[in-house]
Amino acid sequence: MKRIVALMAVLFAFSTSLFASDTALWQKSTLNQIIERGTLRVGMEAGYMPFEVTNKRGEIIGFDVDIARQMAKAMGVKLELVNTAWDGIIPALLTKKFDIIMSGMTLTSQRNLQINFAEPYIVVGQSILLRKGLEGKISSYKDLNNKNFTVATKLGTTGEAATKRFLGKSNIRLFETEADGALEVANGKADAFVYDLPYNAIYTAQNPGKISHLDTPFTFEPLAWGIRKGDPDFENWLNNFMRQIRGDGTYDKIYGKWFESSEWQKTLN
Repeated sequence: MKRIVALMAVLFAFSTSLFASDTALWQKSTLNQIIERGTLRVGMEAGYMPFEVTNKRGEIIGFDVDIARQMAKAMGVKLELVNTAWDGIIPALLTKKFDIIMSGMTLTSQRNLQINFAEPYIVVGQSILLRKGLEGKISSYKDLNNKNFTVATKLGTTGEAATKRFLGKSNIRLFETEADGALEVANGKADAFVYDLPYNAIYTAQNPGKISHLDTPFTFEPLAWGIRKGDPDFENWLNNFMRQIRGDGTYDKIYGKWFESSEWQKTLN
């Protein structure tokens, strides 16, 4: 009998310790802090169409923005968008300048060493913009892997990684923004621009006759939301939120607005 009482005491103490540990974990959770603050702070770099871009009124709009609004609504809090340069976006998350990265970020093993990711919310890949005159002459990224070609891409992105991996023999030029890299091709100063398919498709539509688009992706890239490590409550909530909006039609409605319609482009500069 004494052994049973002692065992029950040990189990009670153990369960009490686990409960205290769970409570402490929740109190430190980003989700709990968001609710207490009353504001969801989202980090993004406005310049990646159609995920986040600045309109003629100076407002940040886009696919990620609309998803973030739904997220804040589900939390019952206000939304604050924190426009951040891409090369500093992970450090800014780690130093708590905002709560989450929602900026078309590709989930990679290297980034996953620094931060955690929720489940991917969309899959894209790298495609290629070609300068005028190369249409029909270049049919694959393999054709550009030559020192005679100048290939532009954006610094610090998976586009840079893919360009160096698959087009390492070409003359690679890195740009701070995707707009600058694509413009270099449109102006005939570079032969090709490597970047994510959605952006390249939209840029091509906006610049008819100036460039051509090899629109078959040559990489597989899942995009996901980035959060700080050690936060299972926030990650769990984000994954369940995504399941909910996919199931109730909200995700499809937002996707249709930004990927299947061009009406939003009329609001840009």
